[in-house]
Amino acid sequence: MSEQKNKLSSFLEESKQELKKVNWPSRKETIKLTVFVIIFSLLVSAFLGALDVVFLKILEQVVNR
Repeated sequence: MSEQKNKLSSFLEESKQELKKVNWPSRKETIKLTVFVIIFSLLVSAFLGALDVVFLKILEQVVNR
């Protein structure tokens, strides 16, 4: 049990040290990238929605013949 406790303690300490090495983005950069992802996601969803409507109309034409 003590060995597991030591391993866990070692793991947590190493994780803490690694997190200090991380180059975290600034608040401004985070907001900018978040807005980009949201806009990109909306554009992709609109494009896929439009494709869905087009293929639905094509399929309706094929089935109704």
